[in-house]
Amino acid sequence: MENTKKLRTWLDDFKLSHPLVIAGPCSAETEEQVLKIAHELKDTDATVLRAGIWKPRTRPGNFEGVGALGLKWLQRAKKETGMLTSTEVANKDHVKLALEHDIDILWIGARTTVSPFIVQEIADALEGTDKIVLVKNPVNPDLALWLGAIERLYSANIKKLGVIHRGFSTYEKTRYRNNPNWQIPIELQNRFPDLPLICDPSHIAGRRDIIFDICQTALDLNFDGLMVETHYDPDNAWSDAKQQITPDTLIQMMVDLKIRKETDTEADYSNALNTLRTQIDVVDHQLIEMLGKRMKISDQIGALKKDKNVAILQTKRWNEILGKMILEGEENNLSEEFVLRIFKAIHQESINHQKKIINS
Repeated sequence: MENTKKLRTWLDDFKLSHPLVIAGPCSAETEEQVLKIAHELKDTDATVLRAGIWKPRTRPGNFEGVGALGLKWLQRAKKETGMLTSTEVANKDHVKLALEHDIDILWIGARTTVSPFIVQEIADALEGTDKIVLVKNPVNPDLALWLGAIERLYSANIKKLGVIHRGFSTYEKTRYRNNPNWQIPIELQNRFPDLPLICDPSHIAGRRDIIFDICQTALDLNFDGLMVETHYDPDNAWSDAKQQITPDTLIQMMVDLKIRKETDTEADYSNALNTLRTQIDVVDHQLIEMLGKRMKISDQIGALKKDKNVAILQTKRWNEILGKMILEGEENNLSEEFVLRIFKAIHQESINHQKKIINS
């Protein structure tokens, strides 16, 4: 698969003056709920109504969707509001039913993307379709696996393709439900700049209070759209209640978001510069997080040394670290002087942490 302007034809055909917005409930719960949300989203920036029909839950016993019945609710919502419809498909049977009910956009979920066998099965079922098919990143941070799923669909003569960044699972506790690992969608964007890239801030955030910030970062990184879980009564939603927002909140959010428009050569320069600066902000944030993790380990080492009455400074170990880091720095085009300054500062901070532990 090669990058080509044709990859964005389906998105350009919408002729939108703002990013593509796909909005709606995490799960279709009742016909009344789907229609109410659809009517509240009608005449907003939301072009597409989303609703989960089949819900692959992490553990059994949770609400797993209303099934094919919900497709009829989406059909009715489309007829009454004119909005396009979208839902997740996880196997060939889902594909068949979604196509029979004329769903406009089908997306492949993160748990499905990890399996080349299932993706191939879905690709075979969709072969030659003119529907829009979006692929969420796999749950694990693996760009090759994400690209592989897209390539399987492309090889099945599916031309209207796009990707959704919904973050990646991690065993560590962070401020996100799914760590954004922005460098992965950035790398995908660098390889395929014309492949429409949509952000799913709801699944990255896991809570509604940081959805706006994630949306702004995505737009600053030149994402093409947003998929936002929206419910008129999010606190009482049957699934993922904490990460859904109301239609009114979505409307205000689209007003408040800073959306850069390309108008001339100067604007192109400013947009490119802002995008690169946002990438630096993302990396800087990761650096601070990693340094914080390093110092927590230093605290544990300090506690161990205190328990065993061992001196803080271990010269041999320190020299080994410096030697390795200088070599790795050279491989990453970093000067020896720079690496020495950075790691001497890190080492001093580590000593300070261990002193505090030992003297406490």
